[in-house]
Amino acid sequence: MTTSEIAPLANVPERFTVAIDGPAAAGKSTVADLVAQALDAVVFDTGILYRAVTLLAVEAGIEPDNETTLASIAASIDVDVRPPSMPDGRKLDVYLRGRDVTWELRSPEVDRLLSPIAALPKVRMALLEPQRRIGRSGRVVVVGRDIGTVVLPDADLKIFLMASPNERARRRHEEMISAGKEQPFDAVVEALTRRDKIDSERALSPLTPAADALVIDSDGTPASEVARRIVAEFEKTHEAGSASDD
Repeated sequence: MTTSEIAPLANVPERFTVAIDGPAAAGKSTVADLVAQALDAVVFDTGILYRAVTLLAVEAGIEPDNETTLASIAASIDVDVRPPSMPDGRKLDVYLRGRDVTWELRSPEVDRLLSPIAALPKVRMALLEPQRRIGRSGRVVVVGRDIGTVVLPDADLKIFLMASPNERARRRHEEMISAGKEQPFDAVVEALTRRDKIDSERALSPLTPAADALVIDSDGTPASEVARRIVAEFEKTHEAGSASDD
């Protein structure tokens, strides 16, 4: 997907939530950034929290099935997100306990253990309330995998963004190259396939579209076009809601 700014929407409400769910590397973050610009909103990528827990587990040598310890880490996670400080492909700076871990969160080891750890019920429960609090704090576009189904089922607009496995692998591969952490393309495909399986088959909040979500396939479609479609849907939903209040 290519990016381009889209026109801001007028008369945006003071408080709303747009949920954007989908599999890894489906383009959620890129699209969310454009949607947030148009709606004068902030982006909250919930995956950062799960990656932070996973990174701490990797560094401490904690096994991914040690649910109690990992849930304790999740309950006390200290993550700070800031504007990007350097032109190395990052969209923001992520600080964990005061240190820059922006690219460490995207390491192959974190990618490998992310889904098993994120599938643990106690970890998901520990991170549920912080996600809800931030998601309902104002004008927020929330990115994740179970936002519309579990975290914020009352979101004003729910989007499920899809893309083919090869397209998603290509995007993730390019992202890793820009970060100077290139891996063989086949390894990227294998990692995404493994993660899809875990995400879609986990017992608690599996990856699936909400019943009332707008499902969008982004293959071959510029990110700006996907974002425009979402903004148009938001405008339609907002107008319908305003009319019903009259």
